[in-house]
Amino acid sequence: MMTPHAGYRDNFLALEDSLPGARLPWVKQLRTQAIEAFMDTGLPTTRNEAWKYTDLRSLARKHFSHPPAPSHLDKALLSRWTWGDAPAHRLVFVDGRYIPDFYPFRQMLNGVTLTSLATALAEHPEELEAALGRRTDLEAPGFNAFNTAFMRDGAYIRLGQGAVVEHPIHLLFVSTGQRDAMATVRNLIVAEAGSAATVIESWVTLADADYLTSTVTEILIEDNARLEHYKLEQEGDAASHMGGLYVQQGRDSRFTSHNTALGGRLVRNDLHVNLDDSGAECTLNGLTVTRGRQHVDNHTRIDHKRPHTSSNAFYKGILDGHSRSVFSGHIKVHQDAQQISARQYNHNLLLSRDAEADARPQLEIHADDVQCAHGCTVGALDEDALFYLCSRALDEATARGLLVYAFAADVLERMQIRPIRQLLESQLSGRLAGSGALQGYRDEVFH
Repeated sequence: MMTPHAGYRDNFLALEDSLPGARLPWVKQLRTQAIEAFMDTGLPTTRNEAWKYTDLRSLARKHFSHPPAPSHLDKALLSRWTWGDAPAHRLVFVDGRYIPDFYPFRQMLNGVTLTSLATALAEHPEELEAALGRRTDLEAPGFNAFNTAFMRDGAYIRLGQGAVVEHPIHLLFVSTGQRDAMATVRNLIVAEAGSAATVIESWVTLADADYLTSTVTEILIEDNARLEHYKLEQEGDAASHMGGLYVQQGRDSRFTSHNTALGGRLVRNDLHVNLDDSGAECTLNGLTVTRGRQHVDNHTRIDHKRPHTSSNAFYKGILDGHSRSVFSGHIKVHQDAQQISARQYNHNLLLSRDAEADARPQLEIHADDVQCAHGCTVGALDEDALFYLCSRALDEATARGLLVYAFAADVLERMQIRPIRQLLESQLSGRLAGSGALQGYRDEVFH
C-alpha cells in the first residue's frame, strides 16, 4: 500500500462538523470508520491484483482539497452539455455542490423524490440510513473509503412504487478546473417495486487542470423495477477520475449501464452488480476512446446469486497515441445460481503502435447448469478491409475513419437516447481522420 498524504486526516478533522449530516450519529460513525479505513489501508499499488495495471503514485504524492464554492457561474456555459435543452429533469452540481434553480423541473414528479444528498440528509435522513453506504466495501483498496469520509453532496433519487419517469433524469457534474481541487460526490438511487426511469451522469469541465473527482453511485432496484443508467465521462486531459457504481437487483428487475470514457488523464471505473433474486437481468455496455497518454481502467463484477438470472457485458476500446486501457471483467456464478446465462466480451482496436490494451475476462462458476461465455480481442485495423475501401475511391484517412466508426457502432446502437448517441457520434468522429466524410454513414446507420 501507499500511505495517503497526512494532510487528508487534518483536512477531515477540520471539515467533519461542517459536512452534510454531521449531526446524525450514523453518518458520523460511517465517516469516522471510512477515514480510519482510508488512512490504514492507503492507496493500492500495482502489487494489488485489482490495480495491477494502474499506477497511482502520481495521486499519492498530491494533496487534493475541496475548493471554495464558485461565486458565479453563467448558465450559458452549460448549454453544450444539455443537448439543446432536450426534455429532462436536470440537477446541476458545480465542484461537487448542488446549484439549485439552474434548471427547474419541467413537471412535478408524482411519487418521485429528486433532490441533492445534502438536502435529503437534512430533511428526511431516515430514508437514507438503511441504504447509504450499504453496498460499498470500505476495507477494499481504492477510493470507496475516501469518498465516504469526504462525501459532500450528490443526487438522491427515490422512485416510489410503480412510478414511471417519462423524461430522463440528468445529473450534470461540472468542474470549474481549479488546480489540486477535489470533488467527492455520492449518489443514491432507490427504485421501488415496479418503477422505471433513465438516469444520466455527465462529468465535464470548464477548464483543463490537475484535479481529482471521486464519485460513488449506489443503486437499489427492487422487484420488477427497471433502471437505465448512463455515465458520460468527458473531463479534461489532466484530470483524474475515480468512480464506483454499485448495484443491487431484486426479482425480475432490469438494469442497463452505458459507460463511456472519453476524457481524463487517469480514469478508473468500478462497476459491481449483484443479481440477488430470480429473474434479474443486467446489461453492461461500455466504450472507451483514448489518445495521448490517457489511462482508463474499467473493472466490472457481476454476481449471479440466484437461479434464472442473466447478464451481458459488452465493452470496447479505441486507443491512439501512447494511451492505455484496462478491462477486467469478473463474473461469479454462486452455487445456488442454476440455469443462469452470462456473456462477457471485450474488444480493443489499436490505432497506434504505442497504444496498449490489457484485458482480463474471468469466469468463476460454482454451479453446473449454466450457459456462460467470454472472450476478448486486441488488434489493429483490418488491412484487407482498408484496401477494399481504398479500391472503391475512398482516400485512406476516410477509409480508416469508417472502419473505426463501424467498430464502435454496435455499442452506440444500444444507447436509446438519441441526443446522447448523437453527441458521442460527433465526438468520436471528431477524433478520426476524415471525420467530415462520416456524416452520410452515421445518418444511414443510426437515423
